[in-house]
Amino acid sequence: MKLSDEAISRLQHAVDEPDLTGTQYRCLRRIGQGGMATIYLVYDSQLDREVTMKVLSVPDASGNLITRMQREAAVLARLEHPGIVPIHDVGILPDQRPYYVMKYVHGKRLDEYAAQVESIPDKSRVFQRICEAVAFAHSHGIVHRDLKPQNIMVGAFGEVLVMDWGIAKLFYREDPEDRGSIMGTPLYMSPEQATGDAKNINELSDVYGLGAILYFLLTGSAPIRSEDFVVTPPRQMKKDVPKLLQAVCLKAMSRLPQDRYENVTELSKDVQRYLDGQPVRAYRENPFEIAARWTSRNYFLVILILTYLFVRTLLLYFTGR
Repeated sequence: MKLSDEAISRLQHAVDEPDLTGTQYRCLRRIGQGGMATIYLVYDSQLDREVTMKVLSVPDASGNLITRMQREAAVLARLEHPGIVPIHDVGILPDQRPYYVMKYVHGKRLDEYAAQVESIPDKSRVFQRICEAVAFAHSHGIVHRDLKPQNIMVGAFGEVLVMDWGIAKLFYREDPEDRGSIMGTPLYMSPEQATGDAKNINELSDVYGLGAILYFLLTGSAPIRSEDFVVTPPRQMKKDVPKLLQAVCLKAMSRLPQDRYENVTELSKDVQRYLDGQPVRAYRENPFEIAARWTSRNYFLVILILTYLFVRTLLLYFTGR
């Protein structure tokens, strides 16, 4: 008897579904699929809550994927920060597949959020919260290496979480598995990642990735760049992108690491300077732009002065004094 495509799909799903026999978890549904693992929404009967479970879903005769997944769990366990999804449990299922359990985040991916929000200041503040989480990871010697809108969640109450630390690494320690390997997402990875230059991948590689995320928030699209990593300015994509934020974005995405911001905190500070109406490090203003910015920041003072001068002129005209 020939099975329909729908029946085959259901059988495949049943085979892939994790064996949770003897655990405190009950599988509710699959909510995501990655290159090496599947994410499920599961019910934790012990604590009466819904959580997410990441389970290895591809054959791993060498054991390398198991090692990488266990390393990801270890990375998450040491990064206790409001902007990084917490890990609750880790182990081996009865079917011998490794898993770990995380908080279930109610919200939208950053790309979905950005499609519904027009305000550049609002997007900039969300971007700063992403920077805070990444800067915290860097303070623990960990570089993410796969920063992109699809790996950021914006929660229902405005919380921002950086997800998917599967290829994170200690940037002060060289991993033999990384030599010559190209890891990351092509449209968002730094030039040194794209060439497999593992020994030079550090926090500045994440600065580039954050610049690429800012590019997406400003334009609604992934960065457009040439083969030699020259980036098309955001204002060529969208005319209303502020010049100062374009400059911040392009500095973060400089081809040479030494031309980028020296760390994520300095990148975030420049975004704050833009929000506060102050000059940013990434852009040299001309005198007219300085005057325009001063006028914008001191709008009511300018109105008072102009009003005073107007009244004074009227008095002189009618009284001769």
